[in-house]
Amino acid sequence: MTAPKVLHFHFGTDGGAERFFVNLAKALGERGVEQRFVIRPVRSWRPDIAPLGPIIEHHYRRLSLFSPLLEWRIRRLAREWRPNAIMAWMPRAARLIPDYPGAVKLTRLGDFPRHLDHFARCDLLVGNVPGIAQHCRDLGWSRPVRTISNFPREVQPRPIARQSLDTPIDAFVISNAGRFVNRKGFDLLIRAAARIPGAYLWLIGDGRERAALEQLAEAEGIRSRTRFIGWVEEPIHTIAASDVLVMPSRHEPLGNVILEAWAAGVPVVATRSEGPSWYMIDGENGLLADIDDLDAVVAGIARIRADRALARGLVAGGAAQLQRLFSKERIVEQYLALFAGRIDESGA
Repeated sequence: MTAPKVLHFHFGTDGGAERFFVNLAKALGERGVEQRFVIRPVRSWRPDIAPLGPIIEHHYRRLSLFSPLLEWRIRRLAREWRPNAIMAWMPRAARLIPDYPGAVKLTRLGDFPRHLDHFARCDLLVGNVPGIAQHCRDLGWSRPVRTISNFPREVQPRPIARQSLDTPIDAFVISNAGRFVNRKGFDLLIRAAARIPGAYLWLIGDGRERAALEQLAEAEGIRSRTRFIGWVEEPIHTIAASDVLVMPSRHEPLGNVILEAWAAGVPVVATRSEGPSWYMIDGENGLLADIDDLDAVVAGIARIRADRALARGLVAGGAAQLQRLFSKERIVEQYLALFAGRIDESGA
């Protein structure tokens, strides 16, 4: 069977969703899938996908005078290149999907859409957690909707030297990664870490709340033990050098950083946001706390610090769940089934 051709539309910036986009594109390339891409200009991950196929760069804003020209280019590209699948990576990108009958047209959703207006030309929707699929049905979506989740990047964890972050070798280290925005709960994480005696806190990422978080760390008396690391190429190496990953998100459709922690062999404490509530089992592959429950987050961290047998058990449970739900082979096969038009055989 001839490998499919896939045309991707992705107008995201930098973060976990973009990391998975690169992961999947590379995995499809390994399977011989021919790909082309439409993305925003000057993306940090552009070099990662450049070897996989031609790239069109465009901001694609609704009110831009240049957007109709891009839509015309995409219609022509579809007629001439004849892709088997056209895949948008968020609601905004779905507006670019052409009315082209020769391809399976889908939007991959990593969050809960507010409405269905952008999906008029989609044959199906794909969410990365079951709650997204149910949410779309509740909004009135009557065409197929599937759940196909993510897989972490295939990287062998190599724990960084703690000295490189001015952290004592024998310190108890708490880590997390993501954008510094309210929904990620980094403020609660700082307050929790301040209540763990002598703990160091590593925050990987950046965002508009950084200055406020630095001020909070100062006010909580933990600024000298908090490291604002910024974005790094492979967070797994930093996570692997920590003792626990804590993800106190208020809204988290999946939580890619938990998958990275499991792959790195690091125990996890998380809040019962949407993603962790689906795949984490309290006491088996992680510890769960209610959203914004500071005392419960602190208690979870303290349990892992005090009970290394518990920590080892959580790591083993996380590794098993990672293989069961988030294996690269399983997820790539599900997408290939969709691209081949086998919508009802793609799994859920």
